[in-house]
Amino acid sequence: MITYLLPVLSVLLGFLFVLIFKPSKKKNLKLLLAFSGAFLLGITIFDMLPELFYQNEYAKNTSLFIILGILLQICLEFFSKGAEHGHVHLDKEKMQFPWLLFISLCIHSFIEGTPLHQHHNILWGIVIHKIPIVIILSTFFLNSALKKSSIALFLVLFAMMTPLGSFVMEYFPALSLHANKLTALAIGIFLHISTTIIFESSEGHKFNLTKLVIISIGLMASYFI
Repeated sequence: MITYLLPVLSVLLGFLFVLIFKPSKKKNLKLLLAFSGAFLLGITIFDMLPELFYQNEYAKNTSLFIILGILLQICLEFFSKGAEHGHVHLDKEKMQFPWLLFISLCIHSFIEGTPLHQHHNILWGIVIHKIPIVIILSTFFLNSALKKSSIALFLVLFAMMTPLGSFVMEYFPALSLHANKLTALAIGIFLHISTTIIFESSEGHKFNLTKLVIISIGLMASYFI
């Protein structure tokens, strides 16, 4: 049950954080984002990859799906404009529902939920990754011309996608036959997102000691979890 509840609660927590604290300092959000990217990267490398390739006689074919996951995420970001790693490039004055952003984020969230029933540690990586993304999205939406009902619909459906991916994998045997392939696809997505967050969170490609410490803490936390 916690597998289904925590991803939803992470979206709710991120939204409530924006309502209560109204964050405005981009620097702090970038550090939180850097921590989440490092934690997600660590969980992927320390837990998911070893489990995926342990006694896997089709390792090379499985690796192909990791590459496909990376390519899929690049395609999704063409429509989401990088919202998965903290960018929102929408016109605040427009009142139209952002369908392309919504669909790409839902596909991303659904796929990231597919390995949860086999790789439980990734749950914490997803939760910690979602919170800063929801904070950034919610901050933008609440300052935009979008209707409150549209914002609520967006966040509720977005919150349900990760549990839905986990549910489908657990209760549809036909898909469970391809669990390794879908896990590899998710790993490709995680690798692309986490590394993008880490490498682009420094402005002007300058050395940032604070960011380095935050990333190191995120990696260490993922190793010991």
